[in-house]
Amino acid sequence: MFVRIVKMGFDPLKIEEFLSDFEVVKDKIRAFEGCQFLELYRDKDNTNTFFTYSYWASEADLENYRHSELFKGVWAKTKPLFNAKPEAWSVDKVVTLK
Repeated sequence: MFVRIVKMGFDPLKIEEFLSDFEVVKDKIRAFEGCQFLELYRDKDNTNTFFTYSYWASEADLENYRHSELFKGVWAKTKPLFNAKPEAWSVDKVVTLK
């Protein structure tokens, strides 16, 4: 399993726009081929910082998403809302405890 974590910082005046936009696309992202899980987190102290956490069947599936029209549309709407450069990590899940 391949996990993608993305940290995004937003202009505080643009947070509601981001959340509204995410609400529209979240099911489309989750339904994209290879996406197995998607969550959005908000930092408790720095409330203009958000993280997406997604599971992908493979790196190729994530790359297919990143080159898709869906991603291009999401990125075009999201990028102007940032107040900091986004950061992303690609990690392999090692252990899960339930």
